[in-house]
Formats: sequence, C-alpha cells, structure tokens
Amino acid sequence: MRDYLLTLCVTAAVTYLLTGPVRKFAIATGAMPEIRARDVHREPTPRLGGIAMFFGLCAGLLVADHLQNLNSVFELSNEPRALLSGAALIWLIGVLDDKFELDALIKLGAQMISAGVMVIQGLTILWLPIPGVGTVALTRGQGTLLTVALVVLTINAVNFVDGLDGLAAGMVCIAAAAFFLYAYRLWYGYTIEAAAPATLFAAILMGMCLGFLPHNMHPARIFMGDSGSMLIGLILAASAISITGQVDPDILKIFFEGSTREATHAALPVFIPLLLPLTIIAIPMADLVLAIVRRTWNGQSPFAADRGHLHHRLLEIGHSHSRAVLIMYFWSALIAFGTLAYSVHSTSMWIVLGVVLLSAVGLVLLLLPRFTPRAPRWAESFVPPRYRRRPVPRMEAVAPVSAHPVEAQPEERVPVPAGVNGATAIGNRSRFTDRRKAGTPS
Repeated sequence: MRDYLLTLCVTAAVTYLLTGPVRKFAIATGAMPEIRARDVHREPTPRLGGIAMFFGLCAGLLVADHLQNLNSVFELSNEPRALLSGAALIWLIGVLDDKFELDALIKLGAQMISAGVMVIQGLTILWLPIPGVGTVALTRGQGTLLTVALVVLTINAVNFVDGLDGLAAGMVCIAAAAFFLYAYRLWYGYTIEAAAPATLFAAILMGMCLGFLPHNMHPARIFMGDSGSMLIGLILAASAISITGQVDPDILKIFFEGSTREATHAALPVFIPLLLPLTIIAIPMADLVLAIVRRTWNGQSPFAADRGHLHHRLLEIGHSHSRAVLIMYFWSALIAFGTLAYSVHSTSMWIVLGVVLLSAVGLVLLLLPRFTPRAPRWAESFVPPRYRRRPVPRMEAVAPVSAHPVEAQPEERVPVPAGVNGATAIGNRSRFTDRRKAGTPS
C-alpha cells in the first residue's frame, strides 16, 4: 500500500505543480475560447489542463517502474506501455481540439484508434463471466469490438459530464478510488497478479485528479479541456478492461469453495464490461444516454452541444454551482462505493438498507435547492462562513436632529473584488456590497 500511496502522491504533486505554468502557456497561446451559449462561466478561461495531467501520468508510471514492489507490473505485463501509447495519442488529439476545435467525427475516430492501439499491445478483453453460464471465451474480433466500444463510451461519458468546475475530475476520482479498493482486494487479498496493473492505473488516476482539482474548483482558474477529460476517461476504461479481460474468473473458485456461481456473483460488479460503466461511472453514463436520446428526438446530431445535461438541470432548479457539484459527487460516491460494498458482502441487508437511506437523503437534497444547513455553535469554527449562524443586528442609537439639516448624500458603494473568474454559475457577480443595481438612488 505504501508504494501505491507514494505513486499517487508523486502523480498529484507533478500535476499540481505543472498546472500553473500550463495555465500561463494556455493564455499565451490563446487557448481561451469565447463564451458559448451552453457555458456556465462568464469570462474566458484557459484550457489545456490535460497537459499537466498527462505529465502527471508519465511521472506516476516512471516512479512505479523504479519501486521494487511495483516493478513486476512492467516486467510481467505490457499493459502499462499499452496504456501510455493510447493515452499519448488521445491526449495529443485533445490538445489540438482545445486549441483549434476539431470536428466531433475526427475525435471519435481518434478515440477508436487509441483503443485499437491498446488492443494491439495486449490490453483487451479476453473472456466474459456470464452468470449461470460460466466463462465465455471471446474471439479476437469480438474482444476488439467490445474493448473499443467500452473505451469510446467511457471517454464520451466523462467528456459529457465535464460542464462545471471540478465536476469531471471529482467524479472520476471517486470512481477511481472505489475501483482501486476492489482491484487492491483482488491483488493482495487473493494474490491475483493479473489485477496488479488495474490497481496501479487506478492509483495514478486518483493522483492526476487530486493534483488538478485545487486549480479547477469553483471558480476555476483553468479547465482540463478535451485533452484532460478524454485522457482520464481512457485511463478509467483501461483499468476496467485490464481487470475484466485479463483476470480469469475461474481463479476465484478456490476462494469461494469451488463454486462457479458464487465466484461469478462475487466478481459481477466489475467483471461485466457492459455493466461496469453503469456502476462505476453511472452518473456520467446516464447523462450520455439522456443526451443522445434528447438530441436525436429533437432532430439534432448526437454530438451537438446543448444545456440539457444533468448539471445544467441542477442549476436551473435553483442549486448553486458548488451545491450542484457536491450533489453529483454524492450520487457518484453512493453508486460506486455501494457497488464496492455489495461485491464484498452481497448477502448483507445492512448494505442495501444503507444505500436506500442515503438515496433518500440525496433526494431530499435535490428537492431543497434553497435549503442551507446551519452548523451548531461549537462547530462554527470548522465550517465555511455560509454555514454559520448569522449574528442578530444591534439597534444603533438615533443621532440628534440638527437645527440645520444637511442634504442626504448618496450611499457610497465600495467595489468588491470579483475573484478569479468574476462570475457565478448563472450570472455576473455583483461588484458592489449593496445588492441594488449600480447607479440607482439609495
């Protein structure tokens, strides 16, 4: 575990330290597109954050290659090289798109080619465990098609959800954390060496997201762009493919009293590639499916951008930018870690009851967009100011009336710094302490 934590920390540190220079580079090169109708920010913000994330990926793989306990992953498997090859290609296309706005079909073709590059080097699905049937071996063509489909779906699911500050990086980090715990359990709990690459990929992915999030939280100083969203989507898909297509489900029989049914059932949450995007990244995938249906129903291209995503709907019903992001985090964590807990103890009713209870809490948060909880007095020093109880205003003494009244002067308004972006999620931030429109009489 210490080697994985070291790899995670190095990846996060490199990503964090490089994001600042990358932001200056993006501004200097003009990678700051104009505000579009579907955007929620109100000032041009630089992209190309994926550059820092890609170098964080390279740093993580380099450090892992020099650690004694992780070096075997590179010696016994070609999957890290396959991941780096596919990631480099999709990252390059993303950088060009952040600068020059490539056509959607070109990006789709690049995604398929990146997946094909990984398949050629051995990162592919070899078999599927089907409940009630057992292990089904796939032909080379079937495995290639299924791998490419999973990569393209995951990349676009992450890309579609990248619409609010910190949303995509946070949700992928939550999914990667749940996936890391499952893969680590297979690797060290059951000594299944084929799960080691997926464990490493998930740890590096967490480091990339954690290193980029401080720069990307609202108000964001830089966006990851397609160079970042497609990159982390590909790494998440590669982790799923590695543990799904490379780990033989028959090996698990020795840990489940030789029962094929119990072994397959225990591995079901992550061993079925068709269900994996729905469990680990269920929210982005649901957003992707709804977007395709909505745009096709309206006679538009499935790749046409709009403001109908789930995060846009949260803003429309009254949630603030930060609150909408936290709600999406909550649902992602509930589904990902609920699936993880179910895979460990699938017969426990307490897990089901806990998921139901937390789902009810999530529904309450969705239906109360204006509700702001207040912390108790003893905890006010540990929470942001907006969650503290406001002091009751004191009545000021009335000044004596002068014999010679002076004409009332208009109230002086002191401009307030607008912050980094100078805008909120749904409109321009007020530049004055008074909420009344500037220039109106007091």
